[in-house]
Amino acid sequence: MTGGALPRKVAVVGAGDIGCGWAALCASAGWPVSVFDASARGLERASQEVPRRTRALVALERATQGIVERGLLEFAQARSLLQAVQDADWVIEAIPEDVIAKQKLFESIEQVAANDTLFTSSSSGIAPADVFARCRRQDRCLVAHPLNPPELVPLVELVPAARTATSAITRAQDYLRSLGRMPILLKKPIAGYVVGRIAASVWRQCIDLVLQGVIDVDDLDRAVSLGPALGWAAAGPHLTYHLAAGDEGVTVFLQQLLASFEGWWAQLPTWHKLEPEQQRALIQSIERAYRGKIPELREARDRRLSAILRALEQSRTT
Repeated sequence: MTGGALPRKVAVVGAGDIGCGWAALCASAGWPVSVFDASARGLERASQEVPRRTRALVALERATQGIVERGLLEFAQARSLLQAVQDADWVIEAIPEDVIAKQKLFESIEQVAANDTLFTSSSSGIAPADVFARCRRQDRCLVAHPLNPPELVPLVELVPAARTATSAITRAQDYLRSLGRMPILLKKPIAGYVVGRIAASVWRQCIDLVLQGVIDVDDLDRAVSLGPALGWAAAGPHLTYHLAAGDEGVTVFLQQLLASFEGWWAQLPTWHKLEPEQQRALIQSIERAYRGKIPELREARDRRLSAILRALEQSRTT
């Protein structure tokens, strides 16, 4: 392939929510995409889920119908790993978060893929050196971690390994930008990457507040989505606080509020394990808030995500 060229074909291995999301995203751009899953049931699900999610992007005004239908004409469910990977310029791994399974899969992919195929893993937190440990050609391998749903949320974390070539990073960035994604590049690997660590710390506090009886699940979710998350969508945490103190910026903010934050930090939960009874209590609280509403809630979430993205995009052009 020449630099900057679009992939002639994308292979997605793993037909869960993330894999179907990747396939829907590629198909929505009119790219030929093939999906393979070791489970016949998973592959059958993909045959329905990928077209549904791809066409949903048209209704959400995130894709155009003509390009979507062209992409779906070239969408295929592969019956073998060889059939999926053959002639692919980009292979996306999207199987469950099991390091041994990922290692074995990439070892198998390397045996049937072309020499210049780009390999990316959708891992949400495993070190890339571990994911690609059995690959002989680690120069073309890196993590490209999407957020769920991948066809809507534009951020993708790129996490190279020590042996990843700069050209592979550039190629991944080019592919992702061509799909309308916003890749961020981690300067070094860290467990959970950046997004996972932020999400884990915030969710621990959210879980603790529910389990301590401070607030119900639905009000907690509103507090986050209409509170800090809304401001962070527009500015991110550092810029939010930098702007909060007016023209003087974060220096004055720290002078005025650091003591308060330090007091709150000292009282934040530090546990690192949910005991079985805590898991049961959390599950009951979430199910009590949302039982029987999953399809409608998922559709509403996607509409809101699309509207937020549209507003952010319009504000950047004005």
